[in-house]
Amino acid sequence: MAYLLLALAAVFWGGNYVVGHILVQYVDPYGLSLIRWGGTTLIMLSFYWKTFWHDFSALRNNLGVNVLLSFLGQVSFPLSLYIGLQYTTSLNAAIYISSTPCLVLFINHFIFHESISKQNVIGVIASTAGVIYLAFSNAKGASSLQAFGKGDVLTIISALSWAFYCAFLRLKSRNVTNTSFVAFSSLIGTIILIPIFLLHVALVQDFHGIIYTYSPVVIAGILYLIIFPSWLSYVFWSKGVSLIGTTRSEIYTHLIPVSGGIMGITFLGNKFQFYHIITLLLIVFGIVCCSRKRKVVEPSLPREEL
Repeated sequence: MAYLLLALAAVFWGGNYVVGHILVQYVDPYGLSLIRWGGTTLIMLSFYWKTFWHDFSALRNNLGVNVLLSFLGQVSFPLSLYIGLQYTTSLNAAIYISSTPCLVLFINHFIFHESISKQNVIGVIASTAGVIYLAFSNAKGASSLQAFGKGDVLTIISALSWAFYCAFLRLKSRNVTNTSFVAFSSLIGTIILIPIFLLHVALVQDFHGIIYTYSPVVIAGILYLIIFPSWLSYVFWSKGVSLIGTTRSEIYTHLIPVSGGIMGITFLGNKFQFYHIITLLLIVFGIVCCSRKRKVVEPSLPREEL
């Protein structure tokens, strides 16, 4: 059961890239982020309000860390992704996110002073080289830097935000349930997104509304983002980790770019180019290097909430 839950969580997260790429054609990315996390907050508080209220004091006492994690995971990561998906493919964005395991290792070394071997350094360099190579290959033949700057830079920022979010998760309180933490993060993220959205509305003079086109596809897509990658993925992931531990669960994160890339090729017609193969080889090589001789510290698992 644990393996199924972890696999489903990763696949739902992979679908976020494809559905997000479709929705940004019909929904303002700023409004989409606000709707996603506002809806997730309502669902989480409706289902887990007793647990949330029980853990509220502990969450409030660790407010600074929770705000930082909310900004990285609920604001910067999805917002930069949705804006970037207006200018690049979901396949490229999914490949960029695959470099995060190596980036997390690098962040942990410089910020939390974890040991890092020469093999790890080689892995980080290879993974980073793959990301840079893909970004420049995607802009090949463009008449201006705009083709490179908007899409690829923003989705790289999204991947960096997720890497920092994963690395800083160690700072969250271990005395609260994962559902309470996700509900609180969603709430804080929604609060942060409101002024950002209002500022965007004030600055964009040709703004015509949050949703440009109302249709069953748009409604279904928004519901998907709220229910699957925002709610169920976090709950399934928490349950799976509680059953088999974080070390054995980590491998399932690699299903996110795989599922996202496959769905992008299948449903969006993304073309798999030769430079994608080179990039994937560099990133996979980097992940292998970063996974070997790695010092793993198992954090205390939160109390069971399901």
